[in-house]
Amino acid sequence: MPINVPKQLPATELLKKEKIFVMDEERAVAQDIRPLNIIILNLMPEKERTELQLLRLLGNTPLQVNIEFMHMATHESKNVSKTHLNTFYTTFEDIKHRKYDGMIITGAPIEHLAFEDVNYWEEMVQIMDWTKTNVTSVLNICWGAQAALYHHYGIEKYELSKKCFGVFAHRLSDLTVDLVRGFNDVFNAPVSRFTSVSYDDIKKHPELNLLSISDESGVFLVISNDAKQIMVTGHLEYDATTLADEYNRDLSKGIDMDIPANYFPNDDPANEPLNTWRSHTHLLFSNWLNYYVYQATPFEWE
Repeated sequence: MPINVPKQLPATELLKKEKIFVMDEERAVAQDIRPLNIIILNLMPEKERTELQLLRLLGNTPLQVNIEFMHMATHESKNVSKTHLNTFYTTFEDIKHRKYDGMIITGAPIEHLAFEDVNYWEEMVQIMDWTKTNVTSVLNICWGAQAALYHHYGIEKYELSKKCFGVFAHRLSDLTVDLVRGFNDVFNAPVSRFTSVSYDDIKKHPELNLLSISDESGVFLVISNDAKQIMVTGHLEYDATTLADEYNRDLSKGIDMDIPANYFPNDDPANEPLNTWRSHTHLLFSNWLNYYVYQATPFEWE
C-alpha cells in the first residue's frame, strides 16, 4: 500500500531505503481512487521512532493511505522539537469536524498514574468519545488499549509486582475472527508495561471478545463486538532493538531492571536480539486495514 505522507517527514527517506512505497501529496492527487484516511494519535515520547515503526506497517498492503499525525494540545512533549510537531502534527481542535476511516492510538509511559491523573486525560476522553461517530475502527496500543478498555467498557488496569518486559508466547483463543486470520496458533509479541487488565473482566464483558492471551504476560488482543475498538496490550510494532534500547536507557538511569525475558540470545545483552514477531505484526496491521477499515468504511462519509 503506498502511504501518502508529508514530503519532508524525516521517516520518508528511511522508508524508501527499506523499499516501502511512499507517495507524496503531489503524486497522490493524480491517482483516481478513494484513499483511506488514517489519523495517528502519537503519545510516545520518541515520536519520530514511532512514526517510522507505524508507517512501515501501514505501507504494506495494496491501497493508498493518507496518514496524519496528531498530538495532545494539553501536553508539552519533551523529546521532540516544536518545529517537528508544528510541521507534521495536528491537534484535535483542528480535525474534530472531520471523519476518518481508521485511527491508531499509541501507548504512553504513564501507566503508574491513575487515568484521571494524566494531565491530558480530559482531552483524551474527548477524542475517544469522538471516535464513536467519526472513525470507522480504532487500533489502540498498550496504554492506549488500557485507556480504551477503561473509558469505553469500565475495565480497570491493575499494577504488577514488577514490569512485564520481554517477548512472550501468546496463544489464540478465537481463530474465527478476521483480525487474526493467518496467525499461527501461538505467536510471539513484545510486551513492556507495569500494569495489566483482568482476564475475567474481559471474558465476562458482553461487548468484548478476547482473541489471545499469554500464560506469562496475560491478556493481549481484544476486539469489541462491533469491531469499533481493537486493543493490543503489547507492542507488535516494535523493532528488533526497541526493548534493548529501553533496557539500556533504564540501566543508565540507575533503575534496577531485569533482562527482557525471551529476548537476547542466551539471555546475554551482548548478543544482538532477533525479531521473532515481524510476520504477525504485518498480519495484524494488514488484517485491520483490510477487514475493519477498507471493507467497513463508507465510500463517502455523510
